[in-house]
Amino acid sequence: MTGRLLGSGRAADVYEIDEAWVLRRNREGWGDALAEGAVMEHVRRHGYAAPRVRLSASTRTELVLERLSGPTMLEALGAGRIDAREAGHVLAGLLRRLHALPARRSATGRVLHLDLHPDNVILTPDGPYVIDWTNAEEGDPGLDWGMSAVILAQVAVSAEALAGPARALLAGLLADPSELTEEGLAEARRRRAANPTMTRREIELLGPADELVRAYGG
Repeated sequence: MTGRLLGSGRAADVYEIDEAWVLRRNREGWGDALAEGAVMEHVRRHGYAAPRVRLSASTRTELVLERLSGPTMLEALGAGRIDAREAGHVLAGLLRRLHALPARRSATGRVLHLDLHPDNVILTPDGPYVIDWTNAEEGDPGLDWGMSAVILAQVAVSAEALAGPARALLAGLLADPSELTEEGLAEARRRRAANPTMTRREIELLGPADELVRAYGG
């Protein structure tokens, strides 16, 4: 039996198990939680800040995760507890540390998160932890940088209240744009356009978002 609902995303809900563990359940019935958990265990073994997982208690669509204490980076931004540009620097540091790890299978690629943005970072007393590894794969780091940049830029060019902070976040993320690649940015835009959770308006913003990323990326 699961406990109370703690939060919901575009495709998944998170339920309380006890003080130490939570259950994330995909509402759409897709995904591979066991493979995702294996990636998380891999990066944790190499010192990266990801939640612990209990693979023996997980299924294809349900993942048992360590319960982390602290707000998401997005919540901290909304509460004025972190500066948006500094948050962008934190995201950049998380990407660089991740890409410094060895891949699980690839001889030349790196582990890619492919959805690193402020709502997928928990600011714990021990530092930032990265959650939601659903999209993780191995490949060229330029794609990971492109995905994070496009995600932020889509918000930055929108009419949302977070447009200003998102622009500052993007500036912080790309303060050193050397890891951003033309191939990675193009593939990130293609994948975002094909993402079934994107609204029509979000897809329409991909063109202006691409232009903004290129303006910051040099």
